[in-house]
Amino acid sequence: MLASLCVRGYERGHCAAIGAPLIEILPMPDKTAPRQIQPAPKIGMVSLGCPKALVDSERILSRLRADGYAFSNDYADAAAVIVNTCGFLDSAKAESLAAIGEAIQENGKVIVTGCLGKDAALIREAHPKALAVTGPQATEEVAVAIRAAAPIAPDPFVDLTPAAKAPEDIERVSLTPPHFAYLKIAEGCNQRCSFCVIPSMRGRLASRPAGAVLREAEKLVESGVRELLIVSQDTAAYGVDLKHAESPWRGEPVAARIDDLVRELGKLNAWVRLHYVYPYPHVDRLIPLIAEGAALPYLDIPFQHASPKILKAMRRPGDAEKMLDRIANWRAQAPELALRSTFIVGFPGETDQDFEELMAWLEAAQLDRVGCFKFENVAGAAANDLPDQTPEEVKEERWRRFMEKARELSAARLEARIGTEIDVIVDEVDAEGAECRSYAEAPEIDGSIFIDADFEDLRPGDIVPVKIDEAAEYDLWATRTDS
Repeated sequence: MLASLCVRGYERGHCAAIGAPLIEILPMPDKTAPRQIQPAPKIGMVSLGCPKALVDSERILSRLRADGYAFSNDYADAAAVIVNTCGFLDSAKAESLAAIGEAIQENGKVIVTGCLGKDAALIREAHPKALAVTGPQATEEVAVAIRAAAPIAPDPFVDLTPAAKAPEDIERVSLTPPHFAYLKIAEGCNQRCSFCVIPSMRGRLASRPAGAVLREAEKLVESGVRELLIVSQDTAAYGVDLKHAESPWRGEPVAARIDDLVRELGKLNAWVRLHYVYPYPHVDRLIPLIAEGAALPYLDIPFQHASPKILKAMRRPGDAEKMLDRIANWRAQAPELALRSTFIVGFPGETDQDFEELMAWLEAAQLDRVGCFKFENVAGAAANDLPDQTPEEVKEERWRRFMEKARELSAARLEARIGTEIDVIVDEVDAEGAECRSYAEAPEIDGSIFIDADFEDLRPGDIVPVKIDEAAEYDLWATRTDS
């Protein structure tokens, strides 16, 4: 009877009489016999680079789990290893190549993906034993390579299950703690900053429809996420490529525009934190939304420099004085606003005067959190060909001066927070206390707030009110006010 047969069709040969493909018809498994199910192959993952790359890693692992794979954090226990690389700076390339080499030595079966994967020749030259090399955003290509390297044994009990879900419907594998998640709203970038090669690696701006972003955000919040960290290469440009097209969300159209998206995200029961916000004029429209509570009073804006000459050479917005006026206006509307930024010192042509302009601007801007990079030539970047390359010893001296100023500014701004009462989200709890963050601290890149008394009942993801008691250069200490 057909009902008692399991049909698995594949072409093994042809019937000489009619030329039809043969179909193997297998008996249904005996359900009374003990099931011998082969364990799923385990896959390892090494994820390097920025949070945007981390989201790519999560997507790859989500795809593989939907295909039936398990995961391992041990080279020896993994059937294959994926290395998601970074290629932003030469130092990052070196780290990525070293990670690939370690994975090949410890495991042998290695699939390479990520930004450095765009330079497959470089990887193949350094590591010819790599099984496959793909660029960034290559979820399906990586999945195909994994299936070839570590195939899942056929199982008649599960081979006829429904087809895999569409990517947006696959349950997400998280590489962050359960209470926060990165939400990527776009890929690529239309900017042509002279020091950056990201557009050549990740392509032009490609925004996701607002409805798709909001559906993913809603699922994350329903799964227990308390904080959504919004990321892309150029967050403020979100939707430009879509001409701000509308898409449905909860029965209403929502435009692919950053302020419209933030307004809707603010209706979910989670903190919303904005990263990589290029300082376009329309960013001013976000400030009233922040003041209303739709997003945390926190903006991550990569200013990069303050000298008009250097900003022009970087192909960045060049009016530092107007930027100071905008910052003052933002803080007038949202007094708690915390600003984080990154800067580059030692850019080609940077004179002592240019550097002093940067230091004076930093003092005037009074940013809350700042980071600094020494300029590096990166293969393919336009800045490589600029004259007057800065000597390494000068870069080092300027970087040290910058970081000393950054510590002074941070310590002073944190000192001013003593006595204030705020809500914090708990990241970790151990025998010595709880490590937390407020609206002003993003995970892993900013400082922390520590509670070292009355913390025993706290769990990661809890949000509790505290009073700030002590301050250091980058961290704060607080006591709970709800007990």
